[in-house]
Amino acid sequence: NASARWPSPSTGSTMPPMPGAWIIMLQEVIAVFGVAVVGFVVRRAGVLTEAADRSLLRLIIAVLMPCLVFDNIVGNPALLEAKNVVIPPLVGFGTLTLGFAVAWLVSGKLREAIQLRTPEQRRTFTVGVGLYNYGYVPIPLAVALFSKQTLGVLFVHNLGVEVGIWTLAVIIFTGGLQPGWWKHVLNPPVVAIVTALAINFSGVIDYIPAPVGYSVGKLVHMLAVCAIPVALLLIGATVADHFREANLLRYWRLVSAACVLRLALLPAAFLAIAYLGRHVFSLDLQQVMVIEAAMPAATFPVVMSRLYHGDPPTAVQVTLGTSLVGLVTIPLWLSSGAWLLGLAVR
Repeated sequence: NASARWPSPSTGSTMPPMPGAWIIMLQEVIAVFGVAVVGFVVRRAGVLTEAADRSLLRLIIAVLMPCLVFDNIVGNPALLEAKNVVIPPLVGFGTLTLGFAVAWLVSGKLREAIQLRTPEQRRTFTVGVGLYNYGYVPIPLAVALFSKQTLGVLFVHNLGVEVGIWTLAVIIFTGGLQPGWWKHVLNPPVVAIVTALAINFSGVIDYIPAPVGYSVGKLVHMLAVCAIPVALLLIGATVADHFREANLLRYWRLVSAACVLRLALLPAAFLAIAYLGRHVFSLDLQQVMVIEAAMPAATFPVVMSRLYHGDPPTAVQVTLGTSLVGLVTIPLWLSSGAWLLGLAVR
């Protein structure tokens, strides 16, 4: 209940008092991470086996996520504004670049102090800390805390993140772009985003007969609502596979450095950018930036570290460590960011 309110410093609009806002955010974060915990448990119990992982991942990427994209972009009024199509990808690419730059500098200056003993560990630490969770955790939070319009802008924002992953992150791992790198950018969710935006701007949806449009929309929505729960279950199962590999206590200095950067320094920088650009950024983009500022490290660097000969244990340590600490810091940053920018939550 957000009925009790106080003024924001940026616009004079209203937000719940900080303790109340923090509780609201905490409830949503626990629910999201709770699904991943279920995935962890069912993996350990042998209910969700490794043999199912590849087919589930293909189902998520090729079917469920594109349906989620279409469900939240087609007909989204926020995405009929040009600035919500042009600026969010630039912000996504820019914030990713900032994260990589900060992590690379710190890992160079404090290499020995934070237990980075090989070049592979340093590269993996840089990508792991720099790449925030931009998908499976922010998506349910965007809907729960803000609106479907915000979720649509989040997807467009993630276009810039995808380009950054397959250019900057690959360069960090390998020293240069790999042949055919652009094929990774043109994955099914990205193609779905571009296609859905094209449908919006073309107006073709107005010519689809209402009964057909309703049936197709209902079908897409039914598949869309499966995307995030299935993905979170798979993330929890993956964490279970690599839990012992993390050894967080032994590498506590590395994990601490990752948490300070990913959960303290970079969120403050992201929110500063959002605050300074609040007269340029749309309300929906500000909401997206608040969510992304609060995010822990993504899980994808674990995959990339294997693909590009990094150090998978380092990636697991960064991901798992920031996710565990993030249970406390995510609600704090969400409530603080919403207060700073004067954003009302549901």
